[in-house]
Amino acid sequence: MPTRVTTACFAVAVACWSIVSSPASAEDTKLTVMVFQGMQNLAIFGAQANGFFAKRGLAVDVKITPSSEVMRKGLADGEWQIIHTAVDNGVAMAEVAKVDIAVVSGGDNGFNHLIVRPDIKSVADLKGKTVIVDAPDTAFAFELYEILKRNGVNKNDYNVKVVGATYKRLADILAETDSKASMLNPPFWLRAVHDGMKDMGTATTMIGPYQGTATVVLRSWAKDHPDVLVKYLQAYIEGLRWALDPKNKNAAIGLLTEGLKVTPEVAAATYAIAADPTDGLAKDAKLDKEGFENVLKLRRAWTDSHPGAAEKYLDLSYYQKALAGL
Repeated sequence: MPTRVTTACFAVAVACWSIVSSPASAEDTKLTVMVFQGMQNLAIFGAQANGFFAKRGLAVDVKITPSSEVMRKGLADGEWQIIHTAVDNGVAMAEVAKVDIAVVSGGDNGFNHLIVRPDIKSVADLKGKTVIVDAPDTAFAFELYEILKRNGVNKNDYNVKVVGATYKRLADILAETDSKASMLNPPFWLRAVHDGMKDMGTATTMIGPYQGTATVVLRSWAKDHPDVLVKYLQAYIEGLRWALDPKNKNAAIGLLTEGLKVTPEVAAATYAIAADPTDGLAKDAKLDKEGFENVLKLRRAWTDSHPGAAEKYLDLSYYQKALAGL
C-alpha cells in the first residue's frame, strides 16, 4: 500500500553540491569524499557534527554527485579518494572501466522503493511506458529491470530514460507525465508519495537481499594510505553509532533536517527508517555478503559481463582493523 507523509511542505535540496566539511588545521590530512544525497549520509553527518574526523587528524570535504558516472570517473581520476555508492558502481568500475577498486565496508540495502505515477495501477502497467534511472547499466537500474521482468514486463517492453542521481529522478517523475517509474530511496520516495506518486513496495521485498551503499576506494590508494583509510572508517562507524543511539535521536533528526534540507517531520520519518533495528542502516556499516551476491547475480543477468565472486572486489582488512581499534 502507498505510504503517506502528512506534512504541509517538503523541501529537498536539488542543488546542494557539498556538505559542511570538518574543521581543519594545517596538519590535518585532507580527504575528498563523494556521495549521493540521501539518508545514507547520516553517519557522515554524525561524524562531522561530533568532530570524529577532526580528532583523527582528518579534514573531510564531502561532495554531492549529480550522477554515478561523475562519481566513478572522479574516483578513477583521483579527484576524490573515497566514495559511498551502490556497490554495483564499484563492480562496474572493475569490470567495465577496468579500474582496480576495493570495496572496504558496507552501509545499507539501498532502501529503494518502486515509485510510479498515479495512473499506473500495477507493475505490469509499465509495459510500453518510460522508466527513469541514474545510469542504464548499473546498480538500481538492474533492480528496476528485474522487478519489471518478474511482473511480466521484459526489457524491450519499455523505454529507459537516463536522468541521474535520485534528487534528479524525483524532480523528473514529479514534473514529467511521461516518466512513469523509478527506484527512489529516502527521503526522496517520501517526497514523491507526499506529492501524489504511488509506492509499489520495496526492492528487497521484490528481489531479495541487496547490498546498496558501500565504501569504495582505489586499491592502490588504500595500499598507499592504510592508516588514513582506517581512521576514516573509524570516524564513519563512530558517527553511525552516535546517530543510531536512541539518546541522540533528536540531534540526529536535526542533522537530517539540515543536511537533507527537509522539514523536521520528514527528517523524523527518514530517521525512523534509518534506525529500524531490522531493516535500517547496517550496524557498524557491515557488508551484507548475501546481498552482495545478489548484486552480482543481477549484473550477470543484465549485462554481457561476467563478474567474479564477491571476494574479487572486497578488501575488508581496513574495516576489520578499524573495528578492532574502536
